[in-house]
Amino acid sequence: MRPVGEHDFDRLFRDEHAAVFRVLFAFTGGRRDLAEEATAEAFARAIAYRERIRDPLPWIYRTAFRVVQHELGRERRPAAAVAAASDEPVPGLATLIDALRSLSAQQRAAIVLRYEADLPVQEIAARMGIRSATVRVHLHRGRNRLRQLLGTEEIDDA
Repeated sequence: MRPVGEHDFDRLFRDEHAAVFRVLFAFTGGRRDLAEEATAEAFARAIAYRERIRDPLPWIYRTAFRVVQHELGRERRPAAAVAAASDEPVPGLATLIDALRSLSAQQRAAIVLRYEADLPVQEIAARMGIRSATVRVHLHRGRNRLRQLLGTEEIDDA
């Protein structure tokens, strides 16, 4: 493990920027503006706090999720207004995006990291800053809620 503060943020940005953006894009239900803003803000804060960060990638994910949650909380717009501000989703995904929005932030983050970023439970736990058992609970509850909303069969792979 590298000493605190000795990370190659240029390489980290090149290697991970797109993945962080994709996860945030899915997390926000297709809000490109918020995903771009939170991704940039998280990387900028990581550079600013580089002397205190031991493992920057999980730190960046946690920070990006917090930035998005803060912005979404500040907006407090009705769901219809948020949907109108979203980029046009791929046909057939509008229902899924609406269902994802109904999940708690922690459930939505776990679901997106698992199924969009294709991360194992242990890595999701590291990026969210929580225990693996807690991730499994969020995944289970999130999948159950999505199944209720979408009326689909669950395939449990966690």
